[in-house]
Amino acid sequence: MVTVGRVAKAHGVRGEVSVEIRTDTPDERFAAGTVLRTASPRSTMSSRRGVRAHGESAPGSPPSSLTVRDSRWHQGRLLVLFEGVEGRDAAEALRGVELQVEIGDNETPEDPEEFFDHQLVGLQVVTAEDAEIGEVTEVIHGPAQELLAVRPRGGGEVLVPFVSEIVTDVDVAAGKLVVSPPPGLVDLPDVETAGHGDDEPDTAELGGGEGPDR
Repeated sequence: MVTVGRVAKAHGVRGEVSVEIRTDTPDERFAAGTVLRTASPRSTMSSRRGVRAHGESAPGSPPSSLTVRDSRWHQGRLLVLFEGVEGRDAAEALRGVELQVEIGDNETPEDPEEFFDHQLVGLQVVTAEDAEIGEVTEVIHGPAQELLAVRPRGGGEVLVPFVSEIVTDVDVAAGKLVVSPPPGLVDLPDVETAGHGDDEPDTAELGGGEGPDR
């Protein structure tokens, strides 16, 4: 699954929502009749995989899928009306919900500088000097920027902005992501040079990232 959009807010009183686009083909992804899976925002779920099967939803959570009734452009924004979402209150309840579609195993974004979430999850994060920082466990799509959740060898979590000034190289085939972290972002004295530590490397149990095809 990849995330192709995120509900920003309700629009008007009919039940339409404004969608933040994360796909190169929004007219295709949000065509009438398209069924989109949903994932709750990270603030309410520990894993973005937490979509219940068979249409079941936890109390207060969005339905597991939404069907596009209609979509249109308005002042540069994509407005979408979903089946069964009637009125502003119902639309507002979807705020922050991520909208996802299934993709083929070999499908990749058209832009070589962009990546699906599942391509990034599991990559080893190192510095240009090959100092080992940790492993990408999740891609977080915030309103301002995308963040990589990285699990260091010693535990905890580091959030790395997914911008070219910090993430200098992504080599999916090699399973490696190179960063140039600003001071204070990563505790470099506590990380080891890849392949030169005395301890056996940990094997992290990864959560799934289902991500954008921008």
